[in-house]
Amino acid sequence: MSNIFNKKNLGFGCMRLKMDGERVDYAEFSKMIDAFLEAGFNYFDTAHGYIDGKSETAIRDCLSARYSRDAFILADKLSAWYFETKEDILPFFNNQLGLCGVDYFDFYLFHCLTRGNYPKYKNADSFNVIKQLKEEGKIKHIGMSFHDTADVLDMILTEQPCIEFVQLQINYLDFDDPGVQSKACYDVAVKHGKKVIVMEPVKGGALVNLPHKAAELFDNFKNGSYASFALRYAATFKEVFMVLSGMGNMDMMTDNISTFSPFVPLNDDELKATDKAREIIREVRQIPCTKCNYCAEVCPKNIPISDIFYSYNKFLAAKITRNKAKEEFPANRPSAADCIKCSKCESVCPQSISIRDYLEKIAK
Repeated sequence: MSNIFNKKNLGFGCMRLKMDGERVDYAEFSKMIDAFLEAGFNYFDTAHGYIDGKSETAIRDCLSARYSRDAFILADKLSAWYFETKEDILPFFNNQLGLCGVDYFDFYLFHCLTRGNYPKYKNADSFNVIKQLKEEGKIKHIGMSFHDTADVLDMILTEQPCIEFVQLQINYLDFDDPGVQSKACYDVAVKHGKKVIVMEPVKGGALVNLPHKAAELFDNFKNGSYASFALRYAATFKEVFMVLSGMGNMDMMTDNISTFSPFVPLNDDELKATDKAREIIREVRQIPCTKCNYCAEVCPKNIPISDIFYSYNKFLAAKITRNKAKEEFPANRPSAADCIKCSKCESVCPQSISIRDYLEKIAK
């Protein structure tokens, strides 16, 4: 295995890049890439659906076109909603190579595997297709990102030994959550001898925009941002070799680089603070949205669902007033009240959120 599996590392998640109108802010993205590589990090993560297809092309124009191929490690994904049959997979994969401006992927993942879509991946013979691409040198390492219960993960890893690593949602809020099952899934990955990549270590920003009482716990240490505590928590686990951070601007980049230069695990007092913060956040009962935005991509009414949830969560955490939350959604934007309850959003939500119920509640 590559040496990358044997050390703690920071990965650049390219799902939430800064935008300039309808396009990615190339100047900011290029600046962030330069700082990231200069600091000694080189792992970039994307998927075809990120930023409505703009993430891959931004990587081509700002990374692949400006640096030699051996200067960076690139991960992309096979997403269930972009293929129907075995014959669809190879053209999709080759298109991804072109969009990213590369001739191979270092890491390639089966995207967002669940008990619901796993049969689709099997029926399309996707595992054998991807294994063949690895044999041809177009993929260096095969993995999966996962959003379901531990028993499903155990089944998939038993049936698909080609998977070398698992990308899991791990953060101090979800670790013992019975729905997300972060700890149980991590334990399954370890049992199968798989290394782990962490996604959503700050839960889409929820562990940055903390309720005041939770924030005060970390303020007492005076040694890092709220995000840094969340990242360090995620990287503390032995088999975690990569923590992805969806950095959207240079301030985030600078803070995250600092956190991993060098990486220092949380001490006992800091771990106790995360336990207390978890209890406080759960009392607020925020919507467990990570702003992946898959819901908005399929919404027939173009409702900015994750943006609405983000503002609502800030209101619940006493970060903004009710009126301020309303101001963030002017009359010319689709609103929660426009929901027609078609359930398309819920069918693609990795967090299994009852989106329609929340939209109805927020609209009222």
